[in-house]
Amino acid sequence: MRFAVVALALGLSQPSFAQVNDAVSDQPTSASGARANRGWSLTLGAAPIFSPAWQGSKDMVLSLYPDLRVNYGDTIFASVPDGVGWNAVNRAGWKAGPIAKVRFGRDESSGGSPFVVTGGSDALLGLGNVSPAAELGGFVERRWGAAGQWSVRAEVRRGFGGHEGVLADGSISYQMRFGRTIMSVGPRATAASGGFMRTYFGIDAGQSQRSRLAQYQPGAGLLSYGIGGALVRPFDQRRTVTLFFGMDRLGNEAGRSPLVRERGQRTQFSVGVGYGFRFNL
Repeated sequence: MRFAVVALALGLSQPSFAQVNDAVSDQPTSASGARANRGWSLTLGAAPIFSPAWQGSKDMVLSLYPDLRVNYGDTIFASVPDGVGWNAVNRAGWKAGPIAKVRFGRDESSGGSPFVVTGGSDALLGLGNVSPAAELGGFVERRWGAAGQWSVRAEVRRGFGGHEGVLADGSISYQMRFGRTIMSVGPRATAASGGFMRTYFGIDAGQSQRSRLAQYQPGAGLLSYGIGGALVRPFDQRRTVTLFFGMDRLGNEAGRSPLVRERGQRTQFSVGVGYGFRFNL
C-alpha cells in the first residue's frame, strides 16, 4: 500500500497547497514480506490546512482539501495534490515518467482556492482573476540509502490555460522511522519562467490603475525556496493520519513585486493535518 502526505497547493496545485508538496510514501509489507497491494486502490480523506491566502500573501486562510487518490500498485497514481502520473521507469531506486497537474488559479476578491473554509484577502482587488491551468510535464526521482531513506526529485511542467509558463521543482528528503511513525524532512525550491511570474506577480498598466500598485514586469528566476516536512502515522494498512508543514521564502523576482512588498510578505508558512482511508478495488 502507498501511504502519502496530503500536499498543501496544490499544487500542488494551488500555490499554498504546493508549498508542502513533498510526499512521504510508506509501502508496508505483508507478513510474508510481499508488498501489501499490487492492484488498484482508492483512498478517501480530507486535510484541513492553515496557509497563506495566495502565494506571497500575509493573510492566512483555513482550507479543507479533499484527498481522493487512485493508485495501481506503485505504477499509476492520481490525486488532487500529486496530479496524474505514471512511473514509466521504476527500478533500482529510480522513478521517472510523465505527470499532469491542475493549478486552481486565483480569485481577486478573496485570493483563496475553491476549498477555503474561512479567511480571505482583499489585497488582489484590481488585479483580476487568474483562471485555472493544466500543467503537463515529467519527473525523475532517485531514492538511495540502506533503507531508501534519502530521496531527490525533480519535476518540470508547462502550463496551459490560466498561465503559459514553465515551472521546475526540486527537492531532497530524508526519511526516519520511530516505531510505526515516519518522519520526512528536507529542502525544496521552485524556479519559474517569466510567463508564470508575470501572471501571478506582474502588474500591467491596467492593473496598476485599478489597484494603485506600481507597474512591474518580472522575469524568469527562483520562485521560492524553503523546507518541508511531515509526520505519517499509519494505524493499519488502511488508515493513516499525517501532520505536515512547510516554510518557504519567495525569490527576488516574485518578492520584489509591489504586490508582495506593499500587501504581502516573502516568508510563507503552512501547516495541516490529513486523514485517509484506503480501499482495495
